[in-house]
Amino acid sequence: MQKITPYLWFDGNAEAAVTFYTSIFEDSKIVNVARYPEGVPELGGTVLTINFDIFGQSFIALNGGPQYRFTEAISFLIHCETQAEVDTLWAQLTANGGEEQPCGWLKDKFGVSWQIIPTILNTLLSDPDPARAGRAMNAMLQMKKIDGPALQRAADEA
Repeated sequence: MQKITPYLWFDGNAEAAVTFYTSIFEDSKIVNVARYPEGVPELGGTVLTINFDIFGQSFIALNGGPQYRFTEAISFLIHCETQAEVDTLWAQLTANGGEEQPCGWLKDKFGVSWQIIPTILNTLLSDPDPARAGRAMNAMLQMKKIDGPALQRAADEA
C-alpha cells in the first residue's frame, strides 16, 4: 500500500473529474467508488469518494462541498519524454475551460493545477555551461506550454 495518497476535495463533481482524468492518462483506472448512504438528505446514493490510479499513483477524490477550492499551492507535475506528449496532455487538460499558465503550468476545468514538463527542460536547466542553462531558462520564461525543441535551439545559440 502506498504511504501517501493525494486526497482531492471537489464540490460535487468528483466523478466527472475522475472520469476526465482516467480518459486522458493511458495508465489509469477507477479502483473504487463509495456512495453516501441512502437516507442522507440530498446526498443519498451520490458519490462520496472515488479511489483512482494514474501511472501507478493512487488518488482519492471526495465530493466535499463548496468550502475549499484548489490553488496553485499544490500541483501535479507530469514528466513528458516527447513534445507530442506535452502537446497532447496540454490540449486535453486545458480543453473546455482549462487555463494556460506561464512556464508549463495550467489549470484544468476543475481548477486542479498541473505542470506539463518535457524532460529536456531539466536537462538544459542543469547544463554545466551556465550560459546554455541561462538561455534555456530565458526561453522557458517566455512560454506557457513548454516547447522542448525551442528550448534546445535557445540553449544551442552561441
